[in-house]
Amino acid sequence: MIRPILISFLFLTLGGNLFASYKDSINRKEVVTRHDIIAHKADTLASITMGNGGFAFTVDITGLQTFYKDYENGVPLGTESEWGWHSFPNIHHYKRSQSYKYITQNGRQVSYSVQIKYPAKDKAAVDYFRVNPHRLQLGNIGFVLLKKNGQRATLSDIKNINQHLLLWKGELISSFTLEGTPVTVYTYANQQKDGISFKVHSNLLKMGRLFIRVAFPYPTGDFSDKGTYFKDTSSQKSFFNYTQKNKGYFVHQLDSTVYYLNTNWNSAVDIDSSRPNFFLLEPKNTDEFEFNGVFSQKKDIVKDNLAQIKNSNFLSWKNFWEEGGAIDFAGSKDKRAFELERRIILSEYLTRVQCAGSFPPQETGLTYNSWYGKEHLEMFWWHAAHFALWGHPELLEKSLDWYFKIESKAKALAQRQGYQGVRWPKMVDNSGNESPSSVGAFLIWEQPHLIYLAELLYRDKKQKSIIEKYKHLVFETADFMASFATYDSATGKYNLGKGIIPAQECFNATETFNPTYELSYWYWALNMAQKWRVRSGLQKNKKWENIIKNLAPLPQKDGLYLATQSTPDCYAPDSKVTVDHPAVLAALASFGAADGLDTSVMKRTFFKVKKVWHWDHTWGWDFPLVAMTATRLHLPDEAVDALFKNVTTNTYLPNGNNYQDSRLTIYLPGNGGLLSAIALMCAGFDGNKTPTPGFDRKNWKVKWEGLSPLP
Repeated sequence: MIRPILISFLFLTLGGNLFASYKDSINRKEVVTRHDIIAHKADTLASITMGNGGFAFTVDITGLQTFYKDYENGVPLGTESEWGWHSFPNIHHYKRSQSYKYITQNGRQVSYSVQIKYPAKDKAAVDYFRVNPHRLQLGNIGFVLLKKNGQRATLSDIKNINQHLLLWKGELISSFTLEGTPVTVYTYANQQKDGISFKVHSNLLKMGRLFIRVAFPYPTGDFSDKGTYFKDTSSQKSFFNYTQKNKGYFVHQLDSTVYYLNTNWNSAVDIDSSRPNFFLLEPKNTDEFEFNGVFSQKKDIVKDNLAQIKNSNFLSWKNFWEEGGAIDFAGSKDKRAFELERRIILSEYLTRVQCAGSFPPQETGLTYNSWYGKEHLEMFWWHAAHFALWGHPELLEKSLDWYFKIESKAKALAQRQGYQGVRWPKMVDNSGNESPSSVGAFLIWEQPHLIYLAELLYRDKKQKSIIEKYKHLVFETADFMASFATYDSATGKYNLGKGIIPAQECFNATETFNPTYELSYWYWALNMAQKWRVRSGLQKNKKWENIIKNLAPLPQKDGLYLATQSTPDCYAPDSKVTVDHPAVLAALASFGAADGLDTSVMKRTFFKVKKVWHWDHTWGWDFPLVAMTATRLHLPDEAVDALFKNVTTNTYLPNGNNYQDSRLTIYLPGNGGLLSAIALMCAGFDGNKTPTPGFDRKNWKVKWEGLSPLP
């Protein structure tokens, strides 16, 4: 029996987690497996994504991408990677400088890359660089199933469906019948390379009624690309070459882009390539067929067989679930406990599959394109902060290192605009090229993310090596932030803006200044950069310190924090700015009180926002944001209620994806945000003395381990 004095010691040293000292206090496998995905009918919003963090392959009820047209308007059956990008030929020799427009900002002209409407040639250049480069849908691998009468089977012909994603093993087992004949499919994502493996067992193979289709789509150039466009055959070509018996590679060339699908299989096949960019594989004299495919920028031989790939996959997923953070809500009285646990477990799975690579992810991950497949750096915190908070800092570090690769372009952007340091762009491709945007170009809240995320890595083990590795980027980021603030001689304070759009994107850049969230984040991040200087054995930066001491105070009116200083009527009955992200609450969410924030004022603001906000015009990460603010205000019931707010954009599908609307059927910042909120609600934050501050202990039985408190 643990004596009370030991309990107190454990609570103080482990962030309030009385369970964290017991390695076996949570039966992790039991918790994970009770949220395995099981389906008995086709649901186009319930497709399942498998992957390794930098590559993903989304499948339908057959375990492959058989009915891609049926799923096109649900969660599409995409195949994407971090390296797969393409540009349409720039035949008109457009230049990025054609998107630059000078904006009067605090008395000087500043160049921004925006969506210019005229002249026509510059608008065409803008359109080109928004579209290009775009992420590629690499290929479609599925079945062609024939009925007894020779007609191709449709989705409605698939009967007796039983599909099971075993989360602990990363194994998908799909079984069904076609006209009474059983089919069983085992699907695995290659954890070492960008590939997919499967085994299919059915007498339909011997009957000549089951084929494997490999097809290569052409990019649409649209906001979304779902991997279903096959009409353009003039700008692409593909073919197959054998290298050894049952081994070979497909080549796909579109414009100047070339990549490969390297393959092996376990028995002889006939290949029909009569339709351009489509290949039908017909296994011969067998009722079981194994296929291993690896997408790559170079041709190669796939040496591993299915058993080896399966075992590697099992080990990788077992290690993931056994390491890092874990939660268990079993025994809770609140009827929502099981559903919240489900959302958490599936969010862990989805972010590990789609957001754990070497680059910041796009908002729809590696399933299908949104915003042409571009990364949005203001969303990077929501995609990746949770990795460090849930005991997987290596997954955050992996993608944070990408900032080194784009540092020179971020520095050039700052210099072009007359600032010091580095200005991280908002909407970018993998090379760090900024996409023209009349909104994104004016956002600033992505700037402090680098400092925050680097600090999370340092907090993990307090390693000097982390300071040495990232201090240059931290200091360059702080240099920009300090140079961006503008001195107001009338008040003696430094302002942010005019000339900005806050996280709540419904404001006009030319009129907006001093948003509450950005002011507090600026203050917090500059202070943190000073701490990094001290840790590095340096003196505090005098310019930064002057900004910190004289940054404009958080704007208030009638005892409430305002969205921005430029909108004193933001809560009025006829206000048009009680939509989009309730960013004013973010001033006390991911970090503690900064820039003189008064928690009593924030508490009144919290309830005002709750009352007047148009919640049907919000986004998936807004609800974790509200939950974090509520947790820091010691309002646990409000925190949980926020996570279950009955709004469409707070929907979590059977596959765990956060649904927004028909355009964004998945939205990974919502999943990542949920995990960060749960870390705060369980492990708390610096200075907190309340165990599991985000949960009412009367109705919630919360076990957790391996989570880290937030700053």
